[in-house]
Amino acid sequence: MSNTLIIGLGVFIAILAGALAGATIRNHLPKHHLTDETKSLVNVSTAVIATVSALVLGLLISNANTSFTRLGGEVTMLSAQILRLDHILRRYGADAEPARSTLLQYAQHKLVDLFPDDPLDVRLGNPSTYELLQRTEDMLLTLKPVDPRDQWWLAQAMALAAKIGDTRWLIAQHVGQGTPKAFIALLVFWLALLFASFGLFAPPNLTSAVTLTLCALAVAGAVAMILELEQGFGGHVRISPDPMRQAIKTLEMGKA
Repeated sequence: MSNTLIIGLGVFIAILAGALAGATIRNHLPKHHLTDETKSLVNVSTAVIATVSALVLGLLISNANTSFTRLGGEVTMLSAQILRLDHILRRYGADAEPARSTLLQYAQHKLVDLFPDDPLDVRLGNPSTYELLQRTEDMLLTLKPVDPRDQWWLAQAMALAAKIGDTRWLIAQHVGQGTPKAFIALLVFWLALLFASFGLFAPPNLTSAVTLTLCALAVAGAVAMILELEQGFGGHVRISPDPMRQAIKTLEMGKA
């Protein structure tokens, strides 16, 4: 079970526990504490919490979706940069063939790092994969341009290889910049308090219990989805590997 599912389950239990706590407290309170005036006060007070929680939850979902979309764009950018570098090296000539072969190895290893068969094996900063990119750069440095044309292609290749390295770091850094867990915990506290107020005045019947359970499940699912989108790689909702796969397929066809 992934971490996001475990956290989502924990959120569901916490929110549902809030509703159960409210129902339990209702059974032990004197009747004069459950008057219509008290209910109105609780409803007005929890309306503030509900509004803030809804705004925060919506903002977190929007930010998580933006982060997920940005990561997908960076994977596509990385794929395009690899293809462009291979095209430049092919235009340079036969002397760049060893560098092209190493670049293909780098792309293949990067695909396995980002999109392994087991989602738990994602390695954003695999040193051995980065070493292949550095080896490609070293091979470029050994090239001896014979005319201005070759010099221009080599300069373009070196600049593009550096951009590939930058994009690699950007992907790794963006994945680690999720919502602070303390903030998620505060949001869960608000939601548990809100559901406690629901349980306090909910009629003790099956319909109320099922409704509160389904609502708690829906809210917990939203929190889990936020964490899934922020993770980007290795979760049930993952960045598409198609750009990298298509890039590798193109590279392999170019080597055939």
